[in-house]
Amino acid sequence: MADVLFTNVRIFDGGGETPFIGDVLVQGNRISRVVKTAHGQRSTPVAGAQVIDGGGAFLMPGMVEAHTHFSWNDQPSLDSIQRMPPEEHILWCAEVAKKYLDMGWTSCVGAATAKPRLDVVIRNAINDGTIVGPRYIAASQEITVPGGLGDTTAPHLPQHEFAFGAIVSGNDEMRRCVRMFAKYGVDQIKINLSGESITGMPSEMSQFTVDEITTCVDEAHRWGKRVAAHARSTWSVQQCVNLGIEVIYHASFIDEAGLDALEANKFKHFVAPGLAWLINTCHHASAWGLTPEVTRKMGYHRELEAAVESMKAMRKRGIRILPGGDYGFAWTPHGTNAKDLETFVKVIGMSPMEALLSATAWGAPLMNLGKTLGYVREGYLADLLLVDGDPLADITVLQSRDRILAVMKDGEFHRAPPLRETRMGAMGNTQMRVAATPNRWAA
Repeated sequence: MADVLFTNVRIFDGGGETPFIGDVLVQGNRISRVVKTAHGQRSTPVAGAQVIDGGGAFLMPGMVEAHTHFSWNDQPSLDSIQRMPPEEHILWCAEVAKKYLDMGWTSCVGAATAKPRLDVVIRNAINDGTIVGPRYIAASQEITVPGGLGDTTAPHLPQHEFAFGAIVSGNDEMRRCVRMFAKYGVDQIKINLSGESITGMPSEMSQFTVDEITTCVDEAHRWGKRVAAHARSTWSVQQCVNLGIEVIYHASFIDEAGLDALEANKFKHFVAPGLAWLINTCHHASAWGLTPEVTRKMGYHRELEAAVESMKAMRKRGIRILPGGDYGFAWTPHGTNAKDLETFVKVIGMSPMEALLSATAWGAPLMNLGKTLGYVREGYLADLLLVDGDPLADITVLQSRDRILAVMKDGEFHRAPPLRETRMGAMGNTQMRVAATPNRWAA
């Protein structure tokens, strides 16, 4: 890979400070130099490096999506997702993985897969270069109980291997299930600790015993796997804290005791509320028979109100709230994920700075790579976005593929910026200016 020197860019480095005009040098797959520059000034060039004059464009870390379902195929039901034939399903996942990278999500955390090995195969194919996609944490299927969220078997056709989730009952079956997924090579075990109203099991209902959950966590950790939980109910969130389930999805109905417990352990847990699912189910799913009248009866409007208040309370307590809105259903299509950041600002009350941090520095530890992601700093992995516009002034610019001028992952351009005025510098540098970005963002 060629060295790249970004000059005349407005750098958001992930530390929470005001962006600054400067230059960033990428050598290999790492950021080797970050320099603040005065207006019109340039840092020392590097022999042989491609020099890209950003024209004042916004340079930021690649984003981290905390609740990803590559295998969800933009359909309206769990059955229609799971029953996609495996050959077509793996091709679908490959296309979706590319879409996420196109939209600036350079890292994604698998939150569950529709078939046992889909996530593992996609992760491996990304890592060996067979397909294009973000850094990926591969998940298991959702572990559930007979009759619980994810059990899509019919009474007359109870074959568990055709269910959406992995169905277990009791400690022995739980242990066997976790070991099976560990054998398949997943990075993260997913367990459904609460219900989901659209499936007929209320969101406030919890389906496992404490012993079963404890077995899941103990066995997963024994195999070096992290655990994530679908946890909407108060009780289920409390179990996540009590038993060491690191990744908490939803947490809609958390109470004061749960907030206290989570705040006391806020650097051990990550929360991805999935507000896009709630908002779109309540207000934008009528085409699939889920009118506001129907979803109100299901309880989703009450849950949305509770979830918003829960996230506001978590924000005040400094608990990490991360983007990831259960995308991949018909009314939450893949590629619209950056809508989460707008929701964080307009609904939860985050500042644009907080929303941007939630998608970069706060989510980076989820990728299990230590202090190497989420910042534009020397020594960090070169996962970078060049943006036409200022997300701190208008967070919605990240929803437009056209406004994301360039996507770099691991020091290589997945999408290179549009360039013009090519010439050779005195040190043999190829010097180019970003063509699509006016200089309006420069200091």
